[in-house]
Amino acid sequence: MFKEKLSLVPNLPGSYQMRNQDGAIIYVGKAKNLHRRLSSYFNRTQTGKTKKMVSEIADFTYIVAGSELEAFVLELNLIKEYNPKYNILLKDDKSYPYIEYIAKPYPRVKVSRYLNVKRKDNKKLFGPYPNAYAARRIVNLLNRVYPLKKCEGAKKDLCLYYHIHECLGYCSKSLNGEELVKMEREILSFLNGNDKILVRRLEEKMNEYSETLNFEMALELKKELDYIKIIMDKQKVELHDLVNRDVIGYYFDKGYISIQIFFLRNGKMVGGKSDIFPVVSEVIDELDEYIMNFYSKHEIPKEILVLEDMNGELLESLLEVKFLTPTRGPKKKLLEMAVMNSKINLENELELIKKDEYKTESANEELKNLLGLTSLHRIDLFDNSNLFGNFSVSGMVVFKEGRPSKNDYRKYKIQVDKNDDYHTMKEVVYRRYYRMLLEKSEKPDLIIVDGGNNQINACKEVLSELNVKIMVCGLRKNDHHRTNDLIRGDTYEVIELDRMSNVFHYLTRMQDEVHRYTINYHRTIRSKGSISSVLDNISGIGAKRKKMLIKKYGSVVKMKGASIEELQELLPEEVAKNLYDFLKDFK
Repeated sequence: MFKEKLSLVPNLPGSYQMRNQDGAIIYVGKAKNLHRRLSSYFNRTQTGKTKKMVSEIADFTYIVAGSELEAFVLELNLIKEYNPKYNILLKDDKSYPYIEYIAKPYPRVKVSRYLNVKRKDNKKLFGPYPNAYAARRIVNLLNRVYPLKKCEGAKKDLCLYYHIHECLGYCSKSLNGEELVKMEREILSFLNGNDKILVRRLEEKMNEYSETLNFEMALELKKELDYIKIIMDKQKVELHDLVNRDVIGYYFDKGYISIQIFFLRNGKMVGGKSDIFPVVSEVIDELDEYIMNFYSKHEIPKEILVLEDMNGELLESLLEVKFLTPTRGPKKKLLEMAVMNSKINLENELELIKKDEYKTESANEELKNLLGLTSLHRIDLFDNSNLFGNFSVSGMVVFKEGRPSKNDYRKYKIQVDKNDDYHTMKEVVYRRYYRMLLEKSEKPDLIIVDGGNNQINACKEVLSELNVKIMVCGLRKNDHHRTNDLIRGDTYEVIELDRMSNVFHYLTRMQDEVHRYTINYHRTIRSKGSISSVLDNISGIGAKRKKMLIKKYGSVVKMKGASIEELQELLPEEVAKNLYDFLKDFK
């Protein structure tokens, strides 16, 4: 198929780009030898995801680079630029929670999530923690045991925390420097893995409460002490050098790769991450891309342990961190454990993953054939929510290759706040696709609106004005609010769907997802609108204080449950009392 063009490809390093019949880039790769790599796609029998990708290739282009390192950097930049559909790694990956210690202007601890964290940022970050609950619980515990600053901003008066001995009065009092240094040393020592200090502090506090007959508080601290011991007991795998390191192992079989990363912080195992995905290119190239993507979104440790066949030197030069391959001792055992876990994960999950992929891809293919489309990579779905005509909003969710692409979801607060589905749909469709044209961003192959002919017509009218050609369909619900009919936008034909078919379940899942996303946004807007209306009735609460209260409480119900002392953390005493009295009678 590409015999003549392939014969002209040089035997040099570079990046290659696979394109479909529309000229869109569907995959970006790198190679030490472009000729050998590109030829391998067309001169051998392919299977799995690679076979599907090759079937869509209508052309390829390439850029020659000076070295494999330059080719890798070029590949990563092109992936960011074009977001190709077969470069699927970590597109919706979330950052892990860390505990951050802030020394100035006042000592504080908080849960933080950072992207693109580098060691040179000099942030005092501890983690990652396996979940936000564990990180929040430890932060709350530190705040109870140590008199850290807990409120935002600087206040004129001493707050409740000072009077219950959980704050040193940073806003109003001159502080003892030695006391602050000692407290900081203990907190950092605990966060670095020395749990004995916090255990001792907790036991001292428990004894204080017991001596004053405050057994309820003593019991609460006993529970916290038990929790700390459980957390520490779980960290049985450890090295005794207090170094932050990650351990990366992998296992490849039947076209899929399983990756296991262990996080060791200060020598102790604090958590891990595992992923399984189909391989499109060479295994090592997929690993390189995965690791670079992962560390573009997560903290880079001091050291990373990898297997001998991985591109440690190449990654080391890009990430500026030591990549080591241990040959003996406890580090080698950790690496072997990572490989063993990746193998077990793949063996346990592979059949389920393949079954799920088959169902999803076949449903997407069935929908494509049903509508007579040549391609169905991206679907945009819209839903409106305007309960009783108030706080009108719309939501757009995106499915790519049959799976939710949450980075592409969008929320729209409707400017004309009235219960009018037709004009609401016109507004949101115009805003979405006018911006698409301005930014020259990805165009969907199909638009699905939640509703019938009225919503379809509103969408088609706007697309016609913008001179954008995209197939439009409507999903109509029955009297029980269940997915019922698929309506073609070009002929208004109602397509009967087998209720047991993959495509029916696929459409139902998409309709449920866009409804869930939109209704959740509507509830948020409605809640903030309600709390904002309440605050407008209180003298002494302006825009700044209103924003602080909304940020902290989020709803009238939560704010109503606050005590005067809690409200005083954000408001002067008189204003807090007025708000408390107003909320007491608020229905």
